[in-house]
Amino acid sequence: MEIIAFDQQNILVGIRPIEPADESTLYASEVTSTGRAVPKVRRQSGAARVIARTLLGQLGFPPLPILKTRSGVPIWPAGMVGSLAHHDTVAAAAIAGTKRIAALGIDIEPNEPLPENLIELIATPNEQRMYDLRLLQRRDLFVLKEAVYKAYFPLYNDFLEFQDVEIDLPARLGYVPKKDCTFSLELLVSNNVIGLAYSWPTCGDLAPLI
Repeated sequence: MEIIAFDQQNILVGIRPIEPADESTLYASEVTSTGRAVPKVRRQSGAARVIARTLLGQLGFPPLPILKTRSGVPIWPAGMVGSLAHHDTVAAAAIAGTKRIAALGIDIEPNEPLPENLIELIATPNEQRMYDLRLLQRRDLFVLKEAVYKAYFPLYNDFLEFQDVEIDLPARLGYVPKKDCTFSLELLVSNNVIGLAYSWPTCGDLAPLI
């Protein structure tokens, strides 16, 4: 597992390749929680939970199952918030203490061009004016909006479409107009595109970098 360093040091992030035996790392209760998921999905879920348990262990938590609510939100130990993500070959997890970070989302995608027919679906008209075609063809906005959704949903139990989120890359902010809610953003681009979205205890307050 690789620990990823972001500017926001209150958040622990890890990634690792998904391995063939990762579905066997799931606790029985986690298998039940995933329902009738196919082996590929259980494998991805297991890999992400291995990372999350490792990160929690660094903070003194014993190994424990990470179940999910009926809406699919992972259930974290008291005093913690977190998020899980994966693409076909790599899984990721992020955790933080709720005294410093109230809401947290992570997403990961391979560093590959976005299909052109998805640009108008993902980028708002304002974003299409702000950013050049080269950036719009990347997966940066996609990843950051997915991360915003994962941070937003547990707060509001409300679904978001891509057009519901405005990403300001220079300011590193994600804004949800319908709730007047702002998230701080982190983006790391290497072999993968990894996005973080997080907020302070009151949605709309910006989290400091230290």
